[in-house]
Amino acid sequence: MQDTLISDSPTVANTKDTTMKAAVLTAPKTVEVQEINLPAPQAGQVRLKLEGCGLCASNIPVWEGREWFTYPVDAGNPGHEGWGVVDAVGEGVENVKAGDRVAALSYHSYAEYDIADADKVVKLPNTLAAKPFPGEPLGCAMNIFKRSDISGGQTVAVLGVGFLGALLIQLAKNTGAKVIAISQRDFSLEIAKECGADEVVKMDDHWEIINHVSQLTGGKFCERVIECTGKEWPLNLAGELTAERGKLVIAGFHQDGMRQVNVQLWNWRGLDVINAHERDPQEYIKGIQAAVKAVEEGLMNPDLLYTHSYTLDDIQNAFHNLTNRPDGFVKALISF
Repeated sequence: MQDTLISDSPTVANTKDTTMKAAVLTAPKTVEVQEINLPAPQAGQVRLKLEGCGLCASNIPVWEGREWFTYPVDAGNPGHEGWGVVDAVGEGVENVKAGDRVAALSYHSYAEYDIADADKVVKLPNTLAAKPFPGEPLGCAMNIFKRSDISGGQTVAVLGVGFLGALLIQLAKNTGAKVIAISQRDFSLEIAKECGADEVVKMDDHWEIINHVSQLTGGKFCERVIECTGKEWPLNLAGELTAERGKLVIAGFHQDGMRQVNVQLWNWRGLDVINAHERDPQEYIKGIQAAVKAVEEGLMNPDLLYTHSYTLDDIQNAFHNLTNRPDGFVKALISF
């Protein structure tokens, strides 16, 4: 029996809605929740009734305002960490059907519904039922971990323990590596310990950190260093902490301009410098698929990192806290 919904026009499952609520950034630091028309999936697309969407630090520039942005921003944008239930499918969609619970790569997910290409959704198994699953950042962690080439017996330093850094600590520990976590906030260092870090180091004094890590590694430093902050100083610190012929992995999102880095040091030590960001959506999908498996197998536990939850109507406060990072803040979710 055919278990997919295919038709010459979009197929809708059990919804009588014609409008939906969506967040609209009307100006820097100003967001309104507006009632807009419900979008219909086109050929090769699906519509999701969203359960939730994670807030990403990459949203901060458009929230704060930069000269290259124009306002109002498209409704629901820049929400891109959504998950939910397929509500309707467009013509030719065969890989998912109405009722399937999925994580998606879609880009207007600060809303009750969003549209995604059918090849950019990943089914969520029953083992993850009722669990939040912001697929994009979880998949990003898996892709960074893969490109970091971490194995047992190595020493790995993770600079910046937010959501991404904490996940990478978990993944690295599960290979048998020794993990040194370096972060600014006392709370984030406690999170690092919960995630399995062997050593935690306050990110305060540049030279003291280098000396401390040198002592921890017998002067050899770390075979793998993952920079998760997206800032210039920690990027240069990361180079100092990387062992000869080691790999310096850039995982932080450097979105605010040029960087000055010590290429002489990188050159002298023969470092492999890896920019672990992906731009091919199908690589993200592979990462989300790997994340589903890692969470199922207990190699990655994001649940303890979901520290704040907001309704769509409270998204202004969510953006404020995303920017200001109150104590205890790791990952915020918008729930519908």
